[in-house]
Amino acid sequence: MSTSGNPARVWARDLAFGVRFAVGGGREGWARTLLTAVGVGLGVAMLLLAASVPAAFQSRSVREDQRVASYSDATHAGPGPHTLLARDAATTFRGNGITGELVRPDGPSPALPPGLSRLPGTGEMAVSPALHALLDAPGSALLRERLPYRTVATIGAAGLSGPRDLYYYAGDPQLTTLNDNAARIDHFGASSSEQPLDPVLILLVVVAVVVLLVPVGVFIGAAVRFGGERRDRRLAALRLVGADRRMVCRIAAGEAAFGSLLGLAVGAALFLGVRQLASDVTLYGLSFFPSDLRPETALTVLIAVAVPLSAIAVTLLALRGVAIEPLGVVRNAAPRRRRLLWRLAMPLAGAALLYPKAGRGGVSDTVGEIQVGAGAALLLVGLTALLPWLVEATVRRLGGAGSVPWQLACRRLQLTPGSAARMVSGITVAVAGAIAVMTLMSGVGTQYTRPTGQNTAQAQMAAYIDLPKGTDPGAVVSAFRGTPGVTGVRSATTAVAATVPALARARAVFARKHDPDVFADVPQISLTVAGCPQLEAYTGEHGCRPGSVYLIGEGDSGQPVVRPGETIDLAVPDPAATSAGSARPWTVPATARTGTAHVDATGAQHTGVLATPQALSTAALADPQVQISLTLAPGVADAPDQVRNTAVRFDPSDPTVMLSATDTSGPFSGIRRAVLAGATVVLALIGASLLVSTLEQLRDRRRLLAVLVAFGTRRGTLGASVLWQTAVPVVLGLALAVAGGLSLGALLRAISHTPGGYDWSGIGTLTGIAAGVVLVVTLASLPPLWRMMRPEGLRTE
Repeated sequence: MSTSGNPARVWARDLAFGVRFAVGGGREGWARTLLTAVGVGLGVAMLLLAASVPAAFQSRSVREDQRVASYSDATHAGPGPHTLLARDAATTFRGNGITGELVRPDGPSPALPPGLSRLPGTGEMAVSPALHALLDAPGSALLRERLPYRTVATIGAAGLSGPRDLYYYAGDPQLTTLNDNAARIDHFGASSSEQPLDPVLILLVVVAVVVLLVPVGVFIGAAVRFGGERRDRRLAALRLVGADRRMVCRIAAGEAAFGSLLGLAVGAALFLGVRQLASDVTLYGLSFFPSDLRPETALTVLIAVAVPLSAIAVTLLALRGVAIEPLGVVRNAAPRRRRLLWRLAMPLAGAALLYPKAGRGGVSDTVGEIQVGAGAALLLVGLTALLPWLVEATVRRLGGAGSVPWQLACRRLQLTPGSAARMVSGITVAVAGAIAVMTLMSGVGTQYTRPTGQNTAQAQMAAYIDLPKGTDPGAVVSAFRGTPGVTGVRSATTAVAATVPALARARAVFARKHDPDVFADVPQISLTVAGCPQLEAYTGEHGCRPGSVYLIGEGDSGQPVVRPGETIDLAVPDPAATSAGSARPWTVPATARTGTAHVDATGAQHTGVLATPQALSTAALADPQVQISLTLAPGVADAPDQVRNTAVRFDPSDPTVMLSATDTSGPFSGIRRAVLAGATVVLALIGASLLVSTLEQLRDRRRLLAVLVAFGTRRGTLGASVLWQTAVPVVLGLALAVAGGLSLGALLRAISHTPGGYDWSGIGTLTGIAAGVVLVVTLASLPPLWRMMRPEGLRTE
């Protein structure tokens, strides 16, 4: 074959010749090309999903901002035709967070939230499609009891953060602005002012992106090399008819390019299919509409260009280690041992990039982000270079002893250690990256998780119920005592008071200006009314009896703000009140004792005046609130929901909270949810790609398997040998992944300056999940294996 002529024309001719090989290679050629296309397509679909993440989260954020109840200065003038009262009414049902708004229009044309054509009236409710389905589901009787409104409308997509969003608007005629129960608004929609992430969280985001995307690149690189041995034999035949080495390399590049281009089409089709299913999937509380998944244009173009170029580069790089001659492929001879030194260069280079950032407390600029991202990527990709050497060095030492399946597996691994290593390289990188992120998150989490002071051994839930006028706190407490699943109730009634002179001055100002804001500036005194057991727990004092009063200091000084014998005014007007009311004096008994505040089960401290009901009647308090801590019966799954249903009988906004010993910051929690969702998708990609890779290797060995069966080898023996061929490189790959992941995690912890040990239980679970994925994929490949052992496998074209 002539190789002279214009270089561009020569390249074009040889690349086209490679495409003809991929298309016109008969059934074998098409099978190889389709397997490559599917492998590349899975990776491309993942890349397109990753390219859609920024737009998806931006769309969710915009919709969430547009439904925020907002007000302008004009609403302070009072109700108008376009205003309404709104109050947040979030609740939880069996672990599912439900968000809502209680609304009451002031006029005939109130502002409307997005997704609704009218506000629900009294006793009516507009719900999201997901909440509608949950309400109608069997076993949701408790939720229907908690939201006893009649559903009259469905919230449109414009008013939902995602298709699985649980949201509602309910009409409540009892809403008032007193006690800050509700806010008067005149429109929906707010501009978000997101705070920039601090350097440690930026580090976590950068590493997570690298860890989630590097395995995808490894999968694509492995898919391009499907059928490499058969391809090399065909190229040797071309050498026999006169093609030189450069020409066969260009032909191989053309074949790989065609497979990758077909993979782009497959990946685009898979992405569009997954995109349509997005509405039905929820990962760690995140759901998206199909229209949210829009790949960034620049990233899409980059993927379309980079994948074929990478396929060509991987193919040419693979051919450098193979001597394709006219009489055969030298790779079939005894292979030269792989060298270790150059394989260490890539992970060492990654560590060298990461080490200078150690102790900096994260990354705070673009250069630092690129440096850390490149270092992490080099270290992870370097594991794929080390894995073939590790597999070869291990299987070379495996002797001939053992069962027949073991011997067959060892011999096959000794002949083709590179193929075995490529099959598990993706899962090795994925597990190593996941261990590194887990290690970083466990250390970073200590910075963004703070103790709440809540004692979950004493109480598991709390309720804070504002008492309507005339309501007996005892009736509220009794209702909770009779709630199924509640074994203990502790309660206290709280309110505020003020000194008589301060409140008298405020009333005088109000009489002149009629400005209720003057009452917001009055120094307030906290009041707590409870039984002796509670007061002794709040103060740490003993000897309480009916009529006892305690004065507990508040503020930095720790000194009580009132003295025994001093008179205070219990009738403090609300800042939104339209009347100053009349004074309600109460004199602190001369027998009042001072004490020190102690933290209760809810993590709160009660300061100011603490009194028994015999000393201070709850009926004398202005706008009192009942604070209740509850102990739940272990093993009663619906106990929290029973408590919430009791609470909404007194306050439809569900004033209950679950107690927790720690609290995690919102930004860190959001990043963790996104990382876990991405890791779940990558794990699914691992399984699919590994199955395709296994099927490709079995197809490549079909004739050999058929020959062995024809000579009398039992199928069970061959099946066991295939399992061993998978198990050995998987064990080696996971061992390398654990070592590499721990090393990268240690470097990242040094960069973030976070202390802490390793989460060995999490690492063990993650490794076990990865091994389980490989086992499931291997078992799924056995039916095709049985079919390949038939005598028809000896047929050739």
